[in-house]
Amino acid sequence: MFGGSAPEKAKKLKAKVVQKYGDPTTRQKAIAQLGEMRVPEAVSSLLARFTITVEPLTTDADEKEHAFELIKAFGQDAVEPVKHFLRSSEHASSWALRLLEALLPEPELIAVCVEQLHKLGATYTRDPEKKTVLIHFLTEKQDPRIAPELVPFLDDMSDDVKIAALKALGPLKFETAREPMLRLLTAEETARRVQVAAIAALHQSGFGVQGYREKVEALLADPYFVDKAGVIKRRG
Repeated sequence: MFGGSAPEKAKKLKAKVVQKYGDPTTRQKAIAQLGEMRVPEAVSSLLARFTITVEPLTTDADEKEHAFELIKAFGQDAVEPVKHFLRSSEHASSWALRLLEALLPEPELIAVCVEQLHKLGATYTRDPEKKTVLIHFLTEKQDPRIAPELVPFLDDMSDDVKIAALKALGPLKFETAREPMLRLLTAEETARRVQVAAIAALHQSGFGVQGYREKVEALLADPYFVDKAGVIKRRG
């Protein structure tokens, strides 16, 4: 119906979708128009709404939920644009994951997250939010692809990322993570809150502290202790 003009029109509407000031009905009308267009560019323009915040926050939340529902209605046609948004944007990772969770079976979504984590590695980013969002999403999920991608984040520059990785690794009991977790716990420069997360993760994993026992015991506080077998236990 729109011919070759639909993608171009969708791209032009993006400017209105991200217009933070002025009459909000202009932005809301653009969102509604994009929801009626069945081209990938419409999904991409709607996704841009998640990258800005407007006042009042109730309006912001309503518009984002509206954009979310419109994108979800695109079904499988929305998958690739949302994947591209997750790969290319440092913003709104949680919205992208929420959309993919609604559009993809879990094994496929885990594959997307693992691929992103592999790409991000332990490299420095000014805002670690994307890393933490991906790691939190994978926490408590059981899939053999997850643990190997989490280990490098124990060396991340951000303490929040390290803590997220520790919380995710603890229940996975991934033997390869034992040594890096112990190194992180006992390193002089490790912040106390990271040490606390490392102790909890080692306790949960059931790994022994062989080779690090003296240093580990010096860092433990009630209710944790190291038993005769060299495993961190919790009293009570």
